[in-house]
Order: sequence, then C-alpha cells, then structure tokens
Amino acid sequence: MPVQEPDFKDFFEQLKREVGTASSQSGSLVEQMAKWSRRALVIAGIVLVVVLAASYWWFHPALNLGSPRVWTWICGICLVVILGLAVAAARGTKHAAVLKKLMVLPIAVIAVFLVGLLLSQPFVPGNAERYATVLQTTDGDFATDIEQVDYADVPVIDRDSAILLGNRAMGSIPEYVSQFEIADTYSQINYNGRPVRVSPLAYADLFKWLSNRDSGIPAYVLVDMVTQEAEVVRLEQPILYSDSEPLLRNVDRHVQLCYPTYMFDQKSFELDDEGNPWWVYPVQRKTIGLFGGTTVARVVLVNACTGETQDFAVEECPTWVDRAYPADLLIEQYNWSGAYQGGWLNSWLGQEGVVRTTSGTNGELGYNYLAQGEDIYLYTGVSSVTADNSNVGFILVNQRTGDSRYYALSQGGATEDSAMASAEGQVQHLGYQATYPLLLNVAGQPTYFMALKDAAGLVKMYAMINVEQYQSVATGSTVGECQEAYLGMLAADGLLAEEDAATSTHEVTGTIASVAQAVIEGNSHFYVTLEGDETIYDFALPGLVEIVTYAPGDTISFSCAEKNDDVATVTVTELA
Repeated sequence: MPVQEPDFKDFFEQLKREVGTASSQSGSLVEQMAKWSRRALVIAGIVLVVVLAASYWWFHPALNLGSPRVWTWICGICLVVILGLAVAAARGTKHAAVLKKLMVLPIAVIAVFLVGLLLSQPFVPGNAERYATVLQTTDGDFATDIEQVDYADVPVIDRDSAILLGNRAMGSIPEYVSQFEIADTYSQINYNGRPVRVSPLAYADLFKWLSNRDSGIPAYVLVDMVTQEAEVVRLEQPILYSDSEPLLRNVDRHVQLCYPTYMFDQKSFELDDEGNPWWVYPVQRKTIGLFGGTTVARVVLVNACTGETQDFAVEECPTWVDRAYPADLLIEQYNWSGAYQGGWLNSWLGQEGVVRTTSGTNGELGYNYLAQGEDIYLYTGVSSVTADNSNVGFILVNQRTGDSRYYALSQGGATEDSAMASAEGQVQHLGYQATYPLLLNVAGQPTYFMALKDAAGLVKMYAMINVEQYQSVATGSTVGECQEAYLGMLAADGLLAEEDAATSTHEVTGTIASVAQAVIEGNSHFYVTLEGDETIYDFALPGLVEIVTYAPGDTISFSCAEKNDDVATVTVTELA
C-alpha cells in the first residue's frame, strides 16, 4: 500500500481557520468591553492593579531583567496593556489612532524578551567561548592539594541515613513530634571542624502554624556524620523565619522584598561558629545575554531567628559560610566548560575533548562533599561524552570561594556507579547497598570510600576502592578495619611509598593460645591470642571466615596492621 504524503495545504487551511476563530473571539471580547460604562472600566482597572500587586507580593519575582520569572510577569502585564488599549480605541475616542500606535510599546517589550532569550544561547557566535570560561578550572596535584585522610573526621553516612537518624532523635521528644516535623533541608556543613548535616524543624501543618507561630520554631536537628549521633538542639531564641511560614515571615518572601532586584539561587541552612542558625542565599549574576552564564556575585545571610540580613560580595563572605555556590550550579558551570571548550559546533558534531560530570543513580546529578579545613568541597567525577564507563578525572570545587581544580587520571578510573557495584558485589551474600562514594586521600592515592547499608538503612560495613586500580575492594565492619585492609591491598599492589608500606602491615606466625568470639554492630569477630604474645588479633567476618577452622594449639600465619591498644586488625584475605 503506497504511503500517503501529508497534505500541507489542508493543514494550513485548518490553521488559518483556527487563527481566524481566535481573532474573532478576541475581537468580540474587545467589542463587549468597549460597551462597558466608564465606572465599570475604572473598577476593572482597580481590581487588576490589586491583583497584580497581590501576585507580586505572593510570588515575589526579582525585579531584574535577568529573571525569567519577572519576564513572565512583564509579558502578562503587556498583554493586559494591549487589551486595555484595544478597548479604549474601540470606544471610538478621538485618540483611537494614537492608542492603536501605542500598542507597539508592549509588543516591543515582548520582542526584547525574545531577543534576550536568543542572545543567551550558546550557538550565538562568541557565546560558546564565554560559557566555557564561566567557571575557571585549573589543574591540581591530588596528593599535594588534598590532605591525607584523618579517619576521626571521615563522614560515614549519607543524607538518607542522616534523615533516618534525625527522625529517631525527633521521636524522643514527644512535645515536638505533636507540633513539628523536620524540614527536608539537611545541609552538609563543617561545624566546629566536624562534618555534620543540619536541618530546622518546621510546622507540621497549617493548624500547627496557627497554634505556634507566636512562639516560633524551637529547635533544629544536628547529625554528626562521623559518630552517627543525632540531637535536637533547643534554641534560646526561636526560629521565626523559615520555609514553613506562609505569610510575612516566609524567609524567601522576606529576603526577596528586602532585596527586590536580587536574583537568588538555591539557599542553604547553616550554623555560625556559635551555633546560631542562618539562611544563606547566593545572589545570581547573568553574564551572557539576558539569561545565560549564571554565576554567583554576592551572598545574603538571613538570621533565622531575627530576620536580620547581611549582604556580602561573594569573595568577602564569612569563613563559616560553606555553601555560597550551590552544587547544581557548579556542576552546570563545569559541564559548560566541558562541552564548549572546543566551540559550539564541536559540542554536538565532532565532540573532540568534550567531557561531562558523571551521573548518579536514576540519571540524577552525581556528586558528594569533601571537608577540608573550614571549607566544603564539591566532588564529582568527569567522563568523556563518548564513553561513560570510566572516569578520565575528577574535580573538586570550593563551595565558598568557587575555586575549581581538575585532577586527571593517567590510567582512567572507575565511575562512581561502577565502584558502588563493585563494593556491593563483594558483599552480595549479605544484600548490602552502597552509598554514593566519598573521595579520600589515602597514602597519596585517590580513594573511593562508601558505607554499606542493610535493607533498614543502617550502616553495617565500609568499603574502599582505589580510583585507578579498581579491580580489588577492601571492606571492613569498622572504618579502622577497612583502612587496614585497604592499606594491605595497596602494599600488595606496590602502590604505597616505601615508608608507608613498611608500616602498613607485618607478618605474624605462632601457635594459637585462645580463640574468643564476639558480635560488634551486627558483625562477628574472632579474637585470637598466640603463645608468648600479649597482642589480641582481631579477625573480622565474613572477610576472614577461614578462622573458624582454627582451634587452640594450631599453628597459624597471617598479616596484620600495627597494633593499637594491644589489639591488631588482621588484614589478609587468606590464612596460611
């Protein structure tokens, strides 16, 4: 049966009829309004002004030509002005011709919006190069730039686990549970040198707000990501400005009306050095056309208790601020540089040298945070757009200063998803799920570190994988065990410096004097002593399950880490 060609003539005839119908309906509306009395038109105008004022107060778009939201508002006003001029002209006044000519003005405003939108696109000559330089990224030396890991400060839980722990802490305070819930903010910050997640309480519903709005929100939740301890911190002065306030004290409305021309990006909830709660609002600046090349120019701080605001240039914001640059914006900026460094045409045709940040699970942005000194760094892997099965490098971006460093991997490296799959495969018989990896510097080696959680979301084990040599996985039921197993693996692969390799593990041979078993955090451990040796050797299961075949009097040989408090962690995968 022959394929029927589309009849474009019929299509355009139908389109013409529909446009004609719409025009006649519009003309009918203008004619009807032209018959209204002057009083009715005045009342309609007053109602319109009130509606516009109320909509501005409620939606509070930034009064800035770089804001897409305000252009929606402006274009709506222009359409109303065009309608008003058409009605006035239709009433047959002597200025009808002038009124019709005035319609050019709102039409011109809409045209400015469309032209500004066009000039913001990367295909406009010169724009691709400008997009590529919005984020200035320099090459870095990982072993030099990033401090070697201090396991006392390694965050071992992710956001989901923090939420679980926060809910448990909240459940211990019944007078709060009945009136408040925890907001889903859970910002990760460095607080007094510790990586924590913090989130304010929120009114449970509208009626709870009516009952408690005068006294405010009494506390916030603080989750230590190292010790996994969560607490509800009671405030001497309550939080009055928050997301859960629907009216005047809504913090978004409050800060926008204080700075009507500022375009605010994604805010975060943070604590200063004294534990006082603040909202941190990055202020956007458009650098390409009307809407393109977004970056951060300033930071506005809002005291969550008093509503007091402070305005800083981004390079002058206080050091306790951790998130002046939102993570999503930094990733978008790096993807611009990765896509357009060779020009716009190369970004979708040749794609030579085009790279992008790696994706997380379900296609979401894949990133994590690294605490260094007083700052939080955004970490994400970088892969080629033509082959996403390995990383060619990774970036670290200071979220307070915007300083961006790229670290190339000479041999390529595992993507974060691949590392998670490897870790889960190591404990597949237990059914644990890996968290998104955290990047650590272990003996100068870039290393993925992740927690392994059970079905209830509880952390049961830990895993470490070398980013470049990702065939082997080190696991342990504690961070210390995982560390020692990983160092032993690095030593076996010849990846440790001589001084590190010499101190990482040592060989032990002897006759077993005693064997004792214990369960710690849901994992079995066998503790072995040898004749003539006061050290207690810790064999963690399931990694060293062969120990169950040994009994007192048997001769045994193994490798272990240097002992700590008379206890040494066994690191070998096979016993001799």
